[in-house]
Amino acid sequence: MDLAWLAAGLGAGLVVIGGGLGIGKLAGSAMEATGRQPEATADIRTTMIIAAALIEGIAFFGLVICILLALKA
Repeated sequence: MDLAWLAAGLGAGLVVIGGGLGIGKLAGSAMEATGRQPEATADIRTTMIIAAALIEGIAFFGLVICILLALKA
């Protein structure tokens, strides 16, 4: 029985969950910071977009690794 497909599916699910939690926490912190200091909204937004792009990049990298593992088996 080949468990590579199962492992790749579970890994992809964990990557997506981790990426979603990371971006959710980032957005919540950015909204709280904007509420505390409205004059810094532009700086907070820029920093949030850069951090979200990095989180999505890591999640995409994890998904590619899972696909490669599934196709190798």
